[in-house]
Amino acid sequence: MSMFTLTSSAIDEQCLKDQVRQKEAGGFVSFEGWVRNHNEGREVESLEYEAYESLALKEGDCIIHEALERYEIYAALCEHRIGHLQLTDIAVWVGVSAAHRGPAFEASQYIINEIKIRLPIWKKEHYTDGDSGWVNCEECSKHQH
Repeated sequence: MSMFTLTSSAIDEQCLKDQVRQKEAGGFVSFEGWVRNHNEGREVESLEYEAYESLALKEGDCIIHEALERYEIYAALCEHRIGHLQLTDIAVWVGVSAAHRGPAFEASQYIINEIKIRLPIWKKEHYTDGDSGWVNCEECSKHQH
């Protein structure tokens, strides 16, 4: 079973949460990235995500394996949307279960940060003024220095 998936359908967070649920776990953390109506002073009406799928799937699984090795967690999953998304849609979901909340929080943050930096997934914003544009990853540019 892949721990990182891409989907062109709406993310079913309850189904994913059920897959991460463990009898031993006392803590569960999830992160949802939502499509918002603004970015950098511009009004956004929708988004598109494109991915180099084979590489994104391979690297996404690698990131989750790293989290399982680094943190005392039981299970972790991440699903990322591709295609056209509307306002308030879930664009990315991360879920982590652990015996305690601390490692679950840390692993969740590690996973989303690494996904944003390392995966070949591109975001195009569609603005209310009719313009559109590909958005650069601000974290990526920080790491290039």
